[in-house]
Amino acid sequence: MRGVVMYAPGDVRVEDVPDATIIEPTDAVIRVSATCICGSDLWPYRGLQQVRGPSPMGHEYIGVVEQIGGAVRDIKVGDSVVGSFVASDNTCEICRAGYQSRCIHQVMIGSIGTQAELARIPLADGTLVPVPGEPTEAQKVSLLAASDVLGTGWFAAVAVEAGPGKTVAVVGDGAVGLLAILAAKRLGAERIIAMSRHADRQALAKTFGATDIVEERGADGVAAIKELTGGYGAHSVIEAVGTQEAMLQAIGATRPGGHIGYVGVSHGVELSGADLFFATVHLHGGPAPVRRFLPMLVDLIMTGEINPGAVFDMTLPLDRADDGYRAMDERRAIKVLLTM
Repeated sequence: MRGVVMYAPGDVRVEDVPDATIIEPTDAVIRVSATCICGSDLWPYRGLQQVRGPSPMGHEYIGVVEQIGGAVRDIKVGDSVVGSFVASDNTCEICRAGYQSRCIHQVMIGSIGTQAELARIPLADGTLVPVPGEPTEAQKVSLLAASDVLGTGWFAAVAVEAGPGKTVAVVGDGAVGLLAILAAKRLGAERIIAMSRHADRQALAKTFGATDIVEERGADGVAAIKELTGGYGAHSVIEAVGTQEAMLQAIGATRPGGHIGYVGVSHGVELSGADLFFATVHLHGGPAPVRRFLPMLVDLIMTGEINPGAVFDMTLPLDRADDGYRAMDERRAIKVLLTM
């Protein structure tokens, strides 16, 4: 089968790799219908995260089940499915509490790779969600977004208690930040402030429900949020980047007693205990338990109530994955969809 392999920063190749096969009796093998490049894939691409030899890439996927292990009971060959970027049994105490991304038996799908024609999905019964009926091409694109960026944005909005009467600010205008806006709007937030400097992303943010745009960053960005909120700061701030600047901006823009949801993969973030102590804010985040939200998100997509697939602004065949990585690295694309 063909698959994407990263050899070193900036060195992404599409090559023949061994076919995905059943290893554990709880596995399923899917034929990938579509996959994509994630903002988190850019950390190793940019050399900000170590690449340990040739590494399979990708953790977002939709597909059709081709094989199942002997212990798989709920997933059937021929099912159209979508799954989380973390495999989970969905039965352990952590999963039952709604944190499937920290399942005691978790497997990170990125360690297996889904930017390929076939993918092995561990813990298939707990990880995969069947899609009812036959999704349209547009629905397939939105279902792919649900595999990570929509579910992550939704978790962030829930973590900050977005809802009626709340002002939500979103730090980060990548796919996760944009879909956090969609989620906050769906949850009933009264005002949503998108922090973005890019006209195309600002336009999409407004489509998803943003009411205000702040282009400033750092202390100036915090001041702009304070000015928009009568000096108080936002009730809820979503940090969807993962850098020191973004986290400090999020903390500074949150009013005392407010909530911060951090879902950007943290790189080099260090917080002062004293600053955090006197900020008096709630912090909640980490790898999003996408599996918690998937059944609901699948339903919203299949009934046409949300269109998260709009975050994909470039589509390329799998063989041109290197062009897709380059486009996202250079911010010429928000999110790149890869077709088989």
